[in-house]
Amino acid sequence: MFKAQRLIGLVLLGALCAGPAFAEPTVPPDIAPAKPAEAQDSALGYLSLKTHQLSEKTSELVMQAMGLIGVPYKYGGSRPETGMDCSGFVSYVFRQALNVNLPHNASAISRMGNTIKENELRPGDLVFFNTMRRAFSHVGIYIGNNQFIHAPSASTGAIQISDLRDQYWSRRFEGARRLAATNDTQQPN
Repeated sequence: MFKAQRLIGLVLLGALCAGPAFAEPTVPPDIAPAKPAEAQDSALGYLSLKTHQLSEKTSELVMQAMGLIGVPYKYGGSRPETGMDCSGFVSYVFRQALNVNLPHNASAISRMGNTIKENELRPGDLVFFNTMRRAFSHVGIYIGNNQFIHAPSASTGAIQISDLRDQYWSRRFEGARRLAATNDTQQPN
């Protein structure tokens, strides 16, 4: 299942970055975000990646993250075969795509890299939220067009795409960071 999801993510990113724009993208139901409804309605916010000139490093990072959509959530998990939590997901993606080791803790990750403003977000940046009544308790990877990929919780069930403008996430947004590994020749969002 993991290999099929990775393949679908790679195919989608390749089509988005190379092919012509299309009005209504379709997404196989097995990789469509489960919640919130706003993210489903946006028909995969990472379609905006087509308009970005992503570096090779950032493209690999985003492809790696997209390939994990649908992997089950598991508290403390750090492998796609057994499930992942938010920091396990982010750590895994950065290790696989960029050979960068991050801690398996959202708060610890939030102290790395450079703080950036929300209006400066670019694909590959990390976004942080207060989801457990403590700062920087949740982390995801920004992919463009106000969308980010993350492992939200056991109740949502799987890694998915969500929208920063969604009421739940916008109220809990704590900030964003850019790691040196992704701070290259990307164009601004």
